[in-house]
Amino acid sequence: MILAHILASREIAPDKVADWLKPTLRAFFPDPARFIDMDKAVDIIADALETRSSIAIFADYDVDGATSAALWTLYLRHFGLDPIIYVPERLTEGYGPSKLAFKRLQAEGVDLVITVDCGATAIEAIGHGVALGLTIVVIDHHLTGGVHAPAAAIVNPNRPDCASGEGALTAVGVSLVVLAGLNREGRARGWFAHDQVEPDLKQWLDLAALGTVCDVAPLRGLNRALVAQGLKVLEARRSLGLAALASAAEITSVNSVYHLGFGLGPRINAGGRIGRSRLGAELLTTTDAQIAHGLAAELNALNAERRQIEATILAEATEAAQRQHADDAAMPVIVVGQEGWHPGVIGIVAGRLREAFNKPAIVIGWLAGEALARGSGRSTPGVNLGAAIGSLYRDGVLAAGGGHAMAAGLSILPDQIDEFRTRLAERLADDWRDNTERLFVQADLVGSLAGANASLVDRLAQLAPFGPGNPQPRFLWPSVRVVLSRIVGAGHVSVSLTDDTGARVAAIAFRAVESALGAALLDPGRPALDILGKLSRDRFRGGDQVQIDIEDLRLAALAR
Repeated sequence: MILAHILASREIAPDKVADWLKPTLRAFFPDPARFIDMDKAVDIIADALETRSSIAIFADYDVDGATSAALWTLYLRHFGLDPIIYVPERLTEGYGPSKLAFKRLQAEGVDLVITVDCGATAIEAIGHGVALGLTIVVIDHHLTGGVHAPAAAIVNPNRPDCASGEGALTAVGVSLVVLAGLNREGRARGWFAHDQVEPDLKQWLDLAALGTVCDVAPLRGLNRALVAQGLKVLEARRSLGLAALASAAEITSVNSVYHLGFGLGPRINAGGRIGRSRLGAELLTTTDAQIAHGLAAELNALNAERRQIEATILAEATEAAQRQHADDAAMPVIVVGQEGWHPGVIGIVAGRLREAFNKPAIVIGWLAGEALARGSGRSTPGVNLGAAIGSLYRDGVLAAGGGHAMAAGLSILPDQIDEFRTRLAERLADDWRDNTERLFVQADLVGSLAGANASLVDRLAQLAPFGPGNPQPRFLWPSVRVVLSRIVGAGHVSVSLTDDTGARVAAIAFRAVESALGAALLDPGRPALDILGKLSRDRFRGGDQVQIDIEDLRLAALAR
């Protein structure tokens, strides 16, 4: 009954339950022909394969870009081609295609450029590349606002004229669909009639899962199937690069969304944030175990450095955000910026501010001597940040800008930040007002501590993978008492809970020491509490204990 209740609350129809519990590609994979420009893209790339043309993969420097670049590279290598991977350096080249990049590729003799996770709105840069004689195919998923770059083909489910219905896909998901279209075209052209083996796309589902999770895509439909099936491939450790990275991160079992999003993903991102942008793609495509371990060690070290930089900037950004929030708590967005904030970590900090203030947040940083500042934003459900940023770019407020509903990036002159904050607040005001009533945390079920056991955790695991669009079930445990509490680790509060059933359950509130939540749990005179949280297994240091991850609390009814 518990699973049925949760599935019904998530609007999963009875005839869809089997596919939800055991998501397969067969159930969710779309017909590639439903995507606009798919036929053009497939024909161009198939012709390039047959003529043995020189191909470059131009990728964004985040995990979605790195996994997309790796997927395309491994596919082309299957046919004996070795494409150039071009990932712009964040600090010196900025985001997306540029005239300089296309000039470099043209000088290297490249015939075809496939952009992944970028390019859909790079009108000027791609126009320059076309003028140089390059054929350019764009594989993207970002919002375009109806304005398209002059590429030979643009496969993007978020084009207003694309009727695929697959707008939730990340770039690596779109890439997988294009490759399925290429396989289909290859069969039609007779590629696999003799000695050439058709590429099995399922072998690369680990890449698709990693890019999907790290781009915070909703885990429904095809995304859910990609992650569920990709985790199985990942656990088999077929990728030398991912196996080496897991080893460097001391992750013994890569079998959950958590390991992708908080273990592997940040380390791959670290190259693009504060190191060399190509490191992630290089790791994911190497066939040399020694190189894989070297790259993994480098990325692991860069990630540790990134965390130190992030901690400093987060403290400063939080202080600025608190002042802004105190001045106008009704402001629908936090926008903070400062010289010296490293552009490589501002996206992570924006996410932290979004969590802390429960509203969209933009963090802008620039280094001394830079004319343009770069910003990164994270949004809340129902507030389309990418569309607002894109519209302000088209209005001339920004030097560059775009993204998707939950995340966006921008470039801006530092002296225009105040005007941008005002204009953005105006754009988001209606969305914010319409969705503020949704910004509370809702429980799926009310439970007792006696029922918080391993059997329940195992039943809930049938609903995984968890993430956006399918959050891990939340419980409300009413009238519980804190028996013991202590500070552990990096600011976490560990407690033991009991209720009228007499059961005792361990619980933890992560990063809560300096919050009202932590203060309430550590208060020796605390009354009975209603606890909101999730059930998990605590396997720290080889253990296996049922644990409640506390997200919020309130005074119990009798104590109010």
